[in-house]
Amino acid sequence: MMVELLYFAWVREQIGVDAETVALPANITSVAALLDWLASRSPGHAAALANRSRIRVAVDQAFATPDTPVAGAREIAIFPPVTGG
Repeated sequence: MMVELLYFAWVREQIGVDAETVALPANITSVAALLDWLASRSPGHAAALANRSRIRVAVDQAFATPDTPVAGAREIAIFPPVTGG
């Protein structure tokens, strides 16, 4: 399954790209599994995803939890928590 991954703010800076299209392995079925798999892809991915409490994910523009399924997703965004002021 091909999915567009979007990275924002310091997540993008650590990974080194703002987006990538990847083929997800069949065993990647949830947001948590996706983050684990991504963290194994490069040192930049590992650094960006090391502290999961500092990461938010949206699947097809809807906020997601670690248990959210990724099957059929077209776009997954990974970003730090948004704060306002």
